[in-house]
Amino acid sequence: MTNKNSDILRKMSVTAMLIALGVVLPMAFHSVPQGGMIFLPMHIPVLLCGLLSGYPYGLACGILTPLISSLITSMPPPAMLPQMLCELAVYGFVAGLLMGLVRTKKLYPRVFVALIGAMLAGRVAYGLLNAMVLQGGSYSLEIWLGAAFVTAVPGIAIQLVLIPALVLALDRALGVSIAKKS
Repeated sequence: MTNKNSDILRKMSVTAMLIALGVVLPMAFHSVPQGGMIFLPMHIPVLLCGLLSGYPYGLACGILTPLISSLITSMPPPAMLPQMLCELAVYGFVAGLLMGLVRTKKLYPRVFVALIGAMLAGRVAYGLLNAMVLQGGSYSLEIWLGAAFVTAVPGIAIQLVLIPALVLALDRALGVSIAKKS
């Protein structure tokens, strides 16, 4: 198998595993009232996928994870699925895109820039979709700030600590740069 084929196979395998994790992980957090909105468990695998495999795979993971999860577990519920699908698609796409565009000598700053950029872009997409399409007229800046940032502070903190550590650990453990520029 050529290096290109093995790289594609690795990215597809990582994406499939992270989609599965994105379906299973939220189940643990939904036993806590509003656990999904507070801890953002589905965001972690999608952001990881974009960072590890690149933007096409991150985009696919961001679309397929909430869709499959909704079909299998009813999380997110159908009323929340469009927002989640768009938000997570942006997370995966932007994380992968920025990993390919950001040029640093060290992996850690590159991961952090890509992660923060993706987190902001996804939250903006979520807010714009709600304001312009899904909840037009009843959606305000205060509602967006509360949902995207205030309620989600624990999840944001988890993402900022856990995701870079996981990317670095996987990069070291595999002995090759798994977070190559896409």
